[in-house]
Amino acid sequence: MRLAVRYALFAALATLANLGVQRAVLLGGAESFLPAMIAGTAAGLVLKYVLDKRWIFGDRSTGLSAHSRRFGLYSLMGVVTTLIFWGFETAFWLTFRTDPMRELGAVLGLALGYWIKYRLDRRFVFTRPAPGPAVPARPTG
Repeated sequence: MRLAVRYALFAALATLANLGVQRAVLLGGAESFLPAMIAGTAAGLVLKYVLDKRWIFGDRSTGLSAHSRRFGLYSLMGVVTTLIFWGFETAFWLTFRTDPMRELGAVLGLALGYWIKYRLDRRFVFTRPAPGPAVPARPTG
């Protein structure tokens, strides 16, 4: 249960980061809609990765190689879920043409996307290596 609460909290923090960055970019006007979605998505992705890696999946690996591989897989799993999120946000924007409804669409899309993403990350990104054969102790001399 604590894991679910922690995951929901991190999803909420990433959502706030995403929408906060979007609002800042949207100050440039409605023509900034796509750049705002891209910038917000990037901000939420990085924050969520850092939090999930350590506090959800217990991954304590370090080094550029481990981070590059995992972040690449994490981002790849996020492509489909990002399309869900963007689809909801865009549909609400095109339907209602108000920022509060656009953000409601974003929140609904992110919630559904994060639910799916957890399952994908657990299965494909933060996998635990299979236990190998026991290595016998070396005799001392």
